Amino acid sequence: ARALLQQLPPQDCDERYCPDLAEEERRQLRVFSARRRREALGQGLARPVPGPCHGCPCKKCGRRLNKGDLGISASQLGDQFWHPSCFSCHFCHQPLVDLIYFQQDGRIYCGRHHAELFRPRCASCDQLIFMEECIEAEGRRWHLDHFCCLECDVPLRGQRYVMKSGQPCCCGCFESLFAEPCQACGDPIGADSEEATHQGLHWHARAACFCCSLCRKPLRGQPLTSCHGRLFCSESCSLGWDTSSTTSDSSDSAFASAPSPDS
Repeated sequence: ARALLQQLPPQDCDERYCPDLAEEERRQLRVFSARRRREALGQGLARPVPGPCHGCPCKKCGRRLNKGDLGISASQLGDQFWHPSCFSCHFCHQPLVDLIYFQQDGRIYCGRHHAELFRPRCASCDQLIFMEECIEAEGRRWHLDHFCCLECDVPLRGQRYVMKSGQPCCCGCFESLFAEPCQACGDPIGADSEEATHQGLHWHARAACFCCSLCRKPLRGQPLTSCHGRLFCSESCSLGWDTSSTTSDSSDSAFASAPSPDS
């Protein structure tokens, strides 16, 4: 059931699953669905390969299918056969044996990816978009009203945003909830700040933060070495830090006051 809901989303063919559509969008969905059912929909039939098709190549992999082998035929694509494992969606490769398939240009698709050949899908509500306008960001599409912050739901059309876990996030929520603390100064690395990372730790990319712990040389674009979360421009500075730390713990205290990566 889960596979079927993924491969054949009910909202792609039944307006009852799309209660927020305007009347014109409903009309377009009805026309779109009827045309797909009429021109592209079918169901793969598993049956032994008949004698006249002995030695025919599998439509997908090209390997032979012999008389009596179990093959899959698709009425929408004429007298052709597939191995059962080859009868899958051209896009997502999910198996479609005994499930609904759609054909386009000689290829078979699950309902989801066949629909997306013709209409964009909203990354928020998972419905097809029939409006004349939509928002495109990060290679995906959204209804105009659905491009909102994942935390506070503020509309982000025309606003600056940060992508978090594949969803847009307003700059305020990002800085208060998701921004990493700088290992040098302890302040959050906001959406407007350039970030430098090394071995899973984070710094502001500015010279005052991303620099050698001993000589304070800026490290952006430069070779570096690290030890216990501290950065050094050279092995000699690293050794010099080890020497100075045996006589004074002032630097240790300064670093200990910065938040850990997990805080």
